[in-house]
Amino acid sequence: MIGQRLTVNKKCILMKKEEIPQDPGALSKITKEVCYAVDESGQYSTSLSDGWEVKASALDVAWKDVEQRIKSAKQRVANKEASPLLYFMELHVMDIAIVSAYTGIWKWQVKKHLRYAVFEKLSASRLQKYADLFEVSVSDLKNMTTNET
Repeated sequence: MIGQRLTVNKKCILMKKEEIPQDPGALSKITKEVCYAVDESGQYSTSLSDGWEVKASALDVAWKDVEQRIKSAKQRVANKEASPLLYFMELHVMDIAIVSAYTGIWKWQVKKHLRYAVFEKLSASRLQKYADLFEVSVSDLKNMTTNET
């Protein structure tokens, strides 16, 4: 967990077991986080944390950025500035390298397929690879139809 070791004025301050944050986090009702802290005898030990407000706030900001990227991708596809592949990549928080690794399609080809005109000409088998990755039908891939939208 971030904040277990804090440096103040070039001095390292270790978090004690009783100082581990127990703020409600995004997943606090489902799971707990394992953290390392110094116990009463000065040894490192593990302890559970419900969450940390600072971390939860940072994650909220990150997810708002992801939501904005999805919205922007959807608009770019609607304007035919990008292919539906971009929308699904943003929706699933994937980049070109990840899509390439999961599909076996070269990175340069994935990048090329992000162009609307190129995507429109893809073969059925290539479209199926992308559809399988995003767990949608080819029709849903082409029309940006998902359970999330």
